[in-house]
Amino acid sequence: MPTITILPHPEYCPEGRTVQAPPGTSICEALLDHGVEIEHACDQVCACTTCHVVVRKGFASLSEMEEGEEDMLDRAWGLEADSRLACQAIIGREDLTVEIPKYSINHAKEKKV
Repeated sequence: MPTITILPHPEYCPEGRTVQAPPGTSICEALLDHGVEIEHACDQVCACTTCHVVVRKGFASLSEMEEGEEDMLDRAWGLEADSRLACQAIIGREDLTVEIPKYSINHAKEKKV
């Protein structure tokens, strides 16, 4: 099972984290399943960019990016060559290292009570 290394993020996982997820799972699902509460304002339907991540290792092993994701990524804060929407990036068989950008376009986050 591939390992996903999440680099430290001050809000979502200050210490960073390493999790495992089966191939065929989206990065977003894998993070949420392991308690990393990454934003996903559109409920993972590729209609926003709040789950934007930068894949620092293993980018080529992910599912191919579709046109809708490419279009949405143009709106992401801090876009890089290895950026993906976590809800659309399906894990293959290689380990990944991902970075959650410091900011997103979501100005109003809902807090759990």
